[in-house]
Amino acid sequence: MEKKQNIILSFDLDNTLIDNREGIVNSFNYALKKYNLPVLERNKIEKMIGTPLDEMFKKVVNVNPKKLSSAFREYYREKGIYQGSLLPGVREKLEEFKQHFFTLGVITSKRQDLAIQITKILDIFTYFEYIIGESDNVKSKLDPNLKKHLQNNYSEYSIVIIGDHPKDLALAENIGAPFIGVLTGNHSAEELRRGNAPKILIMKSVKELFPNLIYSLF
Repeated sequence: MEKKQNIILSFDLDNTLIDNREGIVNSFNYALKKYNLPVLERNKIEKMIGTPLDEMFKKVVNVNPKKLSSAFREYYREKGIYQGSLLPGVREKLEEFKQHFFTLGVITSKRQDLAIQITKILDIFTYFEYIIGESDNVKSKLDPNLKKHLQNNYSEYSIVIIGDHPKDLALAENIGAPFIGVLTGNHSAEELRRGNAPKILIMKSVKELFPNLIYSLF
């Protein structure tokens, strides 16, 4: 198939491409236990997935979130990172998109080094042109440095943001990109439509995405 135009499909990671709930829940409660704080029920932690780690801790305890985030990563690096798996059909879809000449990327709230490591563990790292996560340079999905980086490096591309979280929709709005919301996370179709991205599509999962649907956004 001939390449029609330069399109980047930019995916969120947790609950969009991977199911890492177990690793995140275990790491979160490990951090709370380390500082003798009450652990949280699994569903309460899962509802916060996709939010930057410091913000997650700020929502539930009045303790320095940096300390808790550091403890979270301590467990996550050793064990939690291995407790994830690809969501059904993801590898096949990434392969299909590459065959249709789409460029693929990842923008996540995870620490960038951990995001790179987990994509290598799950053997999908080589599909991506870029993996952007929290770093010294980019603090969140709405960081001006992220927008600048995309503008400077991918100005010849049309970008589509794909994710399960309202923060992914906010990212799409911020860079003026179409948004595809997937319902494999903890947010409803209604929540993922509450925004002003140029175009919004809601799908059950990445598995339901097809090239013609993506071309229809432009």
